[in-house]
Amino acid sequence: MRAVLLHGAHDVRVDEVTKPQIVEDGDAIIKLAAACVCGSDLWAYRGIDPITTPISVGHEYCGVVQEVGPSVKNVKPGDFVVGSFFASDNTCEICRSGYQSSCLDRRPMGAENCQAEYLRVPLADGTLVATPTMPDPDLIPSLLAASDVLGTGWFAAKAAEVGPGKAVAVIGDGAVGLLAVLSAKLLGADRIIAMSRHESRQKLAREFGATDIVAERGDEGVARIKALTGGLGVHSALEAVGTQESMMQAIRATRQGGHVGYVGVSHDVSLPGLELFFSHVHLHGGPAPVRDYLPELIERIMKREINPGRVFDLELPFDDAAEAYRAMDERRAIKALLRF
Repeated sequence: MRAVLLHGAHDVRVDEVTKPQIVEDGDAIIKLAAACVCGSDLWAYRGIDPITTPISVGHEYCGVVQEVGPSVKNVKPGDFVVGSFFASDNTCEICRSGYQSSCLDRRPMGAENCQAEYLRVPLADGTLVATPTMPDPDLIPSLLAASDVLGTGWFAAKAAEVGPGKAVAVIGDGAVGLLAVLSAKLLGADRIIAMSRHESRQKLAREFGATDIVAERGDEGVARIKALTGGLGVHSALEAVGTQESMMQAIRATRQGGHVGYVGVSHDVSLPGLELFFSHVHLHGGPAPVRDYLPELIERIMKREINPGRVFDLELPFDDAAEAYRAMDERRAIKALLRF
């Protein structure tokens, strides 16, 4: 089968690899409906996360079950399923508390290569959620988004205690940030400030529910948010980048007693203890427990209440994966979809 492998910085290739097989009793093999590139894949693509040997890439997936191991009970061949970027048993104490991405037996799906024609999903009973019916083809992008970027944006909003009567700032205008805007809207926020310098992303943010756009960054961006919120700052800041600047911008834009939900994968972020101490800001985040949210998000998508697949603004044949990476790296695309 064909699969995308990253051979080094800026070196993306579509190679022939062995089709996955059932390895453990709880495995499922699925035929992917499409593949996509995530912003977090770019850390390795840019050489920030060093590569010494070719590595598999991607961690978002949906498709049709082809085969299951003997212990799998919750899904069967022919089911259309969506799963999270961490496989989980969904039965351990941590899973039952709603943090499946920290399951005591979690398995990173990036190790399985989700940018491929077929995928082995371990812990299938705890990881995969079947759609009630076979989805229409136009729903595939939205269901694929639910596997990570929608669920991650949703977690950012939940972690930041977004709700009615709240003012929200979203730091980051990639797919996660834009779907954090959508999530804040669904959770009833009164005011949603999207921080973005890119016209196409600003437009989509407004479609998803943003009431204000702030193009400034750093201290200027914080000052602008304070000006929009009576000098107090927002109740909830959703950080979807993972840099020192974005994290400090989120904390400083939040009022005393407010909440920061951080879901950007942190790289070299260091928090000044004294400033954090006197900020009275709550911090909560990390890898999103997407599995906890999948049933609700899938239902909303299947009922066509939401269209998170709008974040895919570039669609390419699977063999053009290298161009998909280039387009996202150069910010010519928000998120790239690969069709087989």
